[in-house]
Amino acid sequence: MSVQSKKRYRKILFLTWFLTLDLIMFGAFVRLTDSGLGCPDWPGCYGSVTPVGALSEIRQAVSVMPDGPVTLPKAWIEMVHRYVGALLGFLIICISWMAWRHRQSFKQTPTLAVVALIAVCVQGAFGAWTVTHKLMPVVVTGHLLGGMLLLALMTWLAAREREHLPVASAMKGYKPWMAFGFALLCIQIGLGGWVSTNYAALACMDFPTCHGEWLPEMDISSGYSLIRGLGEMPNGEMISQPALTAIHWLHRNFAFLIFVYLGALAWRLRTDQGLRGPATLLFALLFAQLLTGLTTIFFQWPLLIAVLHNGGAAGLVLASVTLLVRLSRAGSTAVRG
Repeated sequence: MSVQSKKRYRKILFLTWFLTLDLIMFGAFVRLTDSGLGCPDWPGCYGSVTPVGALSEIRQAVSVMPDGPVTLPKAWIEMVHRYVGALLGFLIICISWMAWRHRQSFKQTPTLAVVALIAVCVQGAFGAWTVTHKLMPVVVTGHLLGGMLLLALMTWLAAREREHLPVASAMKGYKPWMAFGFALLCIQIGLGGWVSTNYAALACMDFPTCHGEWLPEMDISSGYSLIRGLGEMPNGEMISQPALTAIHWLHRNFAFLIFVYLGALAWRLRTDQGLRGPATLLFALLFAQLLTGLTTIFFQWPLLIAVLHNGGAAGLVLASVTLLVRLSRAGSTAVRG
């Protein structure tokens, strides 16, 4: 019975991991299509389970503001995101319950699964706050980071269940370097989320300079003021171009640090057969991120490329966490958690 339970657990786990990755990309689609307030209440849409029950309210909102945040397509985009998020939460509840119930036969601590359950509950709260705080940048960015954290936890859980070639004990010394690289990656994802939530992707339309200068005029204090509304300065005025420039410029230049550090580390880790797969993926995704990042500038932020850029960041997270899990096993003959 424990063997069947383990198989069932793994199937649900990998399905949930895949759904988490998809939900992060779909969340980017929601944000980039300005659908975050497609249903301006939570958890329903004008108190209804679906936008169908809110047609009169949606039509009234469209009649007042034809180009506003509320339209029927945007309402469906937002609600589908919520439906998938609810399904994800249910699956993680199942994972946590199974991990706890079969903790002795699985020979694994259920702590990580319980942490994932707490994380998805916090994500649900951030989803509600995103709406109730009218897309406040710090809340939306926190929602993105929470999604990436949840992906990291699900990747960690999934990586414990995957077979791989043994990792040489000499590679264990690279674990702190990989952990530091992952911390840098999290900072960069936060900076990227801040660019997206403040709509600063096109604040610099040239490359490698910004407004024709290596160090353009910037207002860092206003750009990175956390407690302010969408499109606003701390004093309530409309956000300035120097503030948007600061947001874009810092994310762009920090990306080169990530590219060099993680690129060099991934190239070194590729020499070990047990690390070659995720290290190669990490290396390839760094180039893909550079390409999609530059393309958003040259093609003025097309939707598909912007979503792929967000997905690439998620890919970097899963590759980095997989490397961390395998590095922690270096020198061990066991290849499965």
